[in-house]
Amino acid sequence: MPALDYRIVNVFTRDGEPLSGNPLCVFEDGEGLSDALMQKLARQFNLSETTFLLPPTIPAAQARVRIFTPRYELGFAGHPTLGSASVCRSLGIAGDSLRLQMQAGVIAVSAEGPRWTLTTQLRGSRELPGEFQGEPGRERLAQALGLSCADLAERPLCVDAGGEQFVVPLSSAAAVERASPRPELLGALANRDGRSMAYVFAQAGPESILARFFFPQGPAVLEDPATGSAAANLGGWWLAMGRPRPQRLQIAQGEHTGRPSTLYLHVDAQGGIAVGGEVIELARGRLTL
Repeated sequence: MPALDYRIVNVFTRDGEPLSGNPLCVFEDGEGLSDALMQKLARQFNLSETTFLLPPTIPAAQARVRIFTPRYELGFAGHPTLGSASVCRSLGIAGDSLRLQMQAGVIAVSAEGPRWTLTTQLRGSRELPGEFQGEPGRERLAQALGLSCADLAERPLCVDAGGEQFVVPLSSAAAVERASPRPELLGALANRDGRSMAYVFAQAGPESILARFFFPQGPAVLEDPATGSAAANLGGWWLAMGRPRPQRLQIAQGEHTGRPSTLYLHVDAQGGIAVGGEVIELARGRLTL
């Protein structure tokens, strides 16, 4: 087994702080690695995601990226996309503009200095599962989030702008701060892949959003410091709800995890969705098995 070079980058960092944002491990060359080994390596690093760079299999892309959580593979995720793109530029695979081949399709990514931005489209939206509809369902949703019905705002939706997630608008930033999901109820919010999660958000200012992303793991609920795919799905919710566009929003996330993060969302006049943030490389290493 050859030595495996990897990099640790932080994505969606805030104000140039290198230890903010969401950490990511990127293996520079995943060619020849089995699915099982990739999964074991992701479990070894135990970050929210680990990615592997591979040669593309289609001419439209400059690189192929596979994304693994410690438990399973993902077809798309935001901070792994931006972090992997930054490493591709550093390796000379591409410059400030490239297209990454993922299981969910080809994602266009571009950069201005340390800020990377991905573009995607709304693929679909639907109502929450039946048990969360109507007044009884609204009460159940509030209970699942550890909130009251008065804390829920407009219509929550299942949104897919690359990966389906549950987007739940709340009535205030204070409600976002108070959210304390109950794992035995949150588990019922399962998407098409059977994975449960909730992205809660509220307007914190004219062009600012406060957001948190929760997902159950065993008997506990974990919180993600920065979730690019959910920010893209917020853009999809914006479109599905017929909100005015173009719209630019700055999203704050991660305060409750000790990793403050900043994400930038742009919904353009044609319905395109762009999610961006700054990437800082923190470390390089070599792993030998």
